[in-house]
Amino acid sequence: MGIILGSKVTNDNKIIFTVSLDPSEALQLEGHIEDVHLFSERTAKIKTNIASRGKNSATKYFLIPKELRKNLRLGGEILCQKIETKTKVIFIYTVNKY
Repeated sequence: MGIILGSKVTNDNKIIFTVSLDPSEALQLEGHIEDVHLFSERTAKIKTNIASRGKNSATKYFLIPKELRKNLRLGGEILCQKIETKTKVIFIYTVNKY
């Protein structure tokens, strides 16, 4: 997991962060330096569940909490990535807005 070492506000009201990451996390960016989003695990406050279906509960579904379903129109391509840390697995789904 990373840590923000410092921040600086620029003249055009943007914020420049200095970030420290473990090498394994930096490698997960696969060299991409644009469209990078920062988030903290500590801001996740809405609880949800995983549903299991099929033989021996082999199929798992991430359920979208009711609070987050308002005006949600799914369609098009949905992308997913998995980030693993020493203690957690983080799944990030990307869905286009309509």
